Amino acid sequence: MIRRKILSPATLRKRLKSRGKKKVVFTNGCFDILHAGHVDYLERAGKLGQLLVVALNTDESTRRLKGPTRPINALHDRMKVIAALESVSYVTWFDQDTPLELISELLPDVLVKGGDYKVKEIVGYDVVRKNGGRVRTLPFVEGRSTTSIINKAQLKR
Repeated sequence: MIRRKILSPATLRKRLKSRGKKKVVFTNGCFDILHAGHVDYLERAGKLGQLLVVALNTDESTRRLKGPTRPINALHDRMKVIAALESVSYVTWFDQDTPLELISELLPDVLVKGGDYKVKEIVGYDVVRKNGGRVRTLPFVEGRSTTSIINKAQLKR
């Protein structure tokens, strides 16, 4: 079941073409250490449509974004954990600094990011809106972040 949810970008494009009238929700991120805030966010995102696609930054993309000590977990492991969530329909990846190319190819019905973004500043906003889609932000769960987990773990040493 889990392996069937993990698709290359090319395979995912083909799969979504046969989705019928199902509304596709797209979100992305590193999702380096899965925590309750991530799970809550993905559950809420999934309720905005019928298919939730989660695109993960590759390890190289994560390093460029977060620094040389990240990711903690390799892409394969991160994809497997995200794919295990009931709310997630498909997991894919992108190696660029942003998922703009992937969003432009998939053209989701709903593009979602966390509450630290302003809607009009979300990568892919223009593409999704131009194609009749919606762009939303969802609030974070207070006190839950990968960085805080890493910092707490380092203090325990």
